[in-house]
Amino acid sequence: MINAIRRLLGYEDKFFDLLEASAAEAQNSVQLLGKLLRQSAAVPSLGDFAETRRKDKRITEEITEQLCKTFVTPLEREDIEALSVALYKIPKTIEKFSEKYTCCRPQLQNVGFAPQLAIIEQSTAAVGRMVGKLRKGMDIETMRDENVRLHLLEGEADKLILELVRDLYSGAHEPLKVIIMLDLYETLEKVIDRCRDAGHVIFQIVLKYS
Repeated sequence: MINAIRRLLGYEDKFFDLLEASAAEAQNSVQLLGKLLRQSAAVPSLGDFAETRRKDKRITEEITEQLCKTFVTPLEREDIEALSVALYKIPKTIEKFSEKYTCCRPQLQNVGFAPQLAIIEQSTAAVGRMVGKLRKGMDIETMRDENVRLHLLEGEADKLILELVRDLYSGAHEPLKVIIMLDLYETLEKVIDRCRDAGHVIFQIVLKYS
């Protein structure tokens, strides 16, 4: 009976479905990033990154369209829109990194990004879990733990980039390589920041409804 009333009012799970799909595309983009940086047997192309970003863009547009069509939404409209935009920025930033990395690959011999990649993988996984739990109820303690985890990961990333920048400024590297690496490090740091931002939006939603 309750489900029938919810469907009648337009109160469906479609927004949760779309938000979860967007979070999944963010994680897909991270999987592509891992293949690119690890130079696996099937190295993804820039087109692969662009396609993932385009899929997420279509999801974001679908969310906006459904917000215009739906009378009753499970969360406030501005919250749904803010979260969809925050999620979209993750694959968008990863695509930007892949473009820069591909252009500069000849100058990146013996350069690794494993620590940053590990933090990004953990961050997007945390965001995915948070998005998945939204439809199950506003469990503030669980969401708080995930949000704290995201901030701790961001702190790890800040410490890491400080050490990396200190090494770049040591005078042991060619000027062109320093410029390239600074740009790439900063772009990867933005990916982590995007995850933190998405987590912050989710936690604010949970606080509002708790």
